[in-house]
Amino acid sequence: MCGICGIVGEVSGREETLERMMRSIEHRGPDGGESYVSKEAALGFRRLSIIDLDTGMQPMFNEDGRRALVFNGEIYNYRILREMLVQKGHVFKTLSDSEVILHGYEEFGADILFKLRGMFGFAVWDEGKKELFAARDFFGIKPFYYAVIGNNLVFASEIKSILEYPEYKRRMNEEALEQYLSFQYSVLPETFFKGIFKLMPGHYLTYKNCILKVTRYFEPSLRPENRKSFEEEVMEVRHILKQSVARHLVSDVDVGSFLSGGVDSGLVAAMSKCRQTFTVGFEGEGALYDETSCAKGLSDRLGTENYSKVIKKDEFGKAFPEAMYYMDEPSGDASAVALYLLAKEASRKVKVVLSGEGADEVFGGYNIYLEPGMLRYVGWMPFGLRKAIALLAEKLPRGVKGRGYLMRAACPVNERYIGNAYVFREEEKCRLLKRNGLGDPAELLREDYDAAGFLSEPEQMQFVDLKHWLPGDILQKADKMSMAHSLELRVPFLDRDVFEVARRIPREMKVRRHTTKYILREAALDSLPKSVSSKKKLGFPIPIRNWISEEDWYDEIRDVFLGEASSEYFHTGYLLELLERHRAGKEDNSRKIWTVYAFLVWYRIFFETEARREAGQAGKAQRGIRTDG
Repeated sequence: MCGICGIVGEVSGREETLERMMRSIEHRGPDGGESYVSKEAALGFRRLSIIDLDTGMQPMFNEDGRRALVFNGEIYNYRILREMLVQKGHVFKTLSDSEVILHGYEEFGADILFKLRGMFGFAVWDEGKKELFAARDFFGIKPFYYAVIGNNLVFASEIKSILEYPEYKRRMNEEALEQYLSFQYSVLPETFFKGIFKLMPGHYLTYKNCILKVTRYFEPSLRPENRKSFEEEVMEVRHILKQSVARHLVSDVDVGSFLSGGVDSGLVAAMSKCRQTFTVGFEGEGALYDETSCAKGLSDRLGTENYSKVIKKDEFGKAFPEAMYYMDEPSGDASAVALYLLAKEASRKVKVVLSGEGADEVFGGYNIYLEPGMLRYVGWMPFGLRKAIALLAEKLPRGVKGRGYLMRAACPVNERYIGNAYVFREEEKCRLLKRNGLGDPAELLREDYDAAGFLSEPEQMQFVDLKHWLPGDILQKADKMSMAHSLELRVPFLDRDVFEVARRIPREMKVRRHTTKYILREAALDSLPKSVSSKKKLGFPIPIRNWISEEDWYDEIRDVFLGEASSEYFHTGYLLELLERHRAGKEDNSRKIWTVYAFLVWYRIFFETEARREAGQAGKAQRGIRTDG
C-alpha cells in the first residue's frame, strides 16, 4: 500500500514539482520514497512497507529498464502469477507483488488485469513506446486521479498531489456540487476540481502522443441463476469467503481487523483469526450509537484482543476538518469522521486491518432492498390512482406517518432510488442552489437502469449501489480515512472470485421476507453465534442528529451557513430554515444540514485557504519578498 504520482510530458522543473507531489501524499507511504525521471516522464512513489520489506521499493523496472512501474495496492495471488511468469522466462529481482504486475503487463498487456486478485491503482511507463498504461481495480478499492494539463498527463493517488502541479488552476466544478447534494458524495468522473478526473472502477487508460484513451474492462453486473440448491449455495459462499480471507492475510507485518457487532466484520474477524480487533462507539449517546460492548463480547468469544475507541462530541468536531482534508472531496457521510478516528487508533497497533466493506453491496444487505416487497401492499392499485394519492400525501405535514410510503409507491424504482442516500430532491435543490439545472441524478443513472432492466427491483437497486455508492462513498472513505494514518485497509468481500459466486445467486436467496443478505447470514453460522449472524443491519450510526441541535454546534453551523462561500452557492434563508426547523424538533434535517456543512468546510480548506495563501504570496512578491519556500 502506497502513494503514487507522475507526469507524462516535457515540462521545466519536473523534479521539483514531482517532489512536492510526493510530499503531499507522504501519509500514504511514510517508509520511504523514490522517483524516476526521463525526458518524457517522471514517476514518484511513497512506500508503506507490507510485503517484501527489504527490496520492494518503487519505481520498479523490468529486465532491460525500458518499463517502469508505480503501484498502490496489494495483489493477493502474486505468488501463483510469479511462478507462471518465471516459467515464461521473466527474471524477477524482488519478492514483491508489485513486480508481478510489471512482468505480467509485459507478457499479457491489458489482459493482465483479468488475472489479478487484489486492489490496485498503478501506472506503467514504456520508455520505448513513449506510452503510459494505468489501471484501477474492479470495484474501485484504490483511487487513481488524473488531469490533462496542456500537453501533459498528471496523475496521482490523491487529488491534493495533482494540485501541486504549478500549471493547474483551481476551479470549482458546480455540476459536481449539484449531484453531490443528491448523492452525498462525488459521483461524477470529473471531481469537484474542474479538469481533474477519477479513473473509474474497472477502467484503464493509455496516454501516448498527447492522446488519452480510457477503456472499461469490467462492470459489476448481476447474473442470477437457479443452478444449485440453497444448501449448496451456502456451502459455496462459505468456501469462497474462507479462501478470500486467507489470501487477504498475505503480509510480512501483523494484520488486525475492524469489528462491530454485526455479521460482516464479525465473519471476517472470525475467519481470519486476527489477534487484534478494533471497535468504535460514542460517549453518552445510548446503545444505538455504541457497539463496543457487543463487539467486546464477540471478541472475547473469538479469543482476540479488542481495542475500543470511544468518541466524544468535541473530539469528533475537531477531527472533522482534518477528515475533509484527507478525503480530497466533500463527503456528507458523517461516518467518515468516525472511521478516521478508528483508523488512527488501529494504526498505533498494526499496519494492516481487514474490514467488512462490500458485503452489503455484493450480498444484498441494505434494509432499503426490502422496500419493493413492502410497496406491494399498494402495488395492486392502478398507477394513476397511486399517483393521485401521492399528490395528496405530499400536501400532508412532514413527519406524518405513511406520507413517504405513499409518495414512493407512486414512483418507479429508477425515480425513487439513486442509492442509499437521496439527500435533496430536485425541487429542494431548486430552493437551495443559486445556480442549478446542471445535473439530474435520474438522468445520470439512466443507462444503469436500462442495463439492469431484466433484474428484479431489489437487484436493480443493488446494481446501482455496486457501481456508484460502493466506490463513491464506502470505498472512498475507507481508503482515505485509513491511509491518512498510514494504515492499509483490506476488504475480503470484494475479492473478484467472491463476486463471481455472489453475482449468480438468485434474489430470493439474498433478500427473504424481512431479512437482508440471508445467504451470507446462513453461511456465517459455522463461524458466528446466531445472535450475531442474524443481527439487523444498523449501518454506521453517528449522533449528528442530536449534536446539531445543541448550542455549540448550532452556533458553529449557523455561522458557516451565513458565510461568504455559502452565500455564493446557496440561498442562505433556506439553509437557516432547515437548521431552525431541525433544532425546534419539527423535522429531522440532520443529513441535509450535514451534507451542506461538509461541503462548506471542505470548500474553506481547499479554496478559501488557498485563495488567502495566494493573495499573501502576491503581496509579498509586490513588496519584493521571496515566496519560493
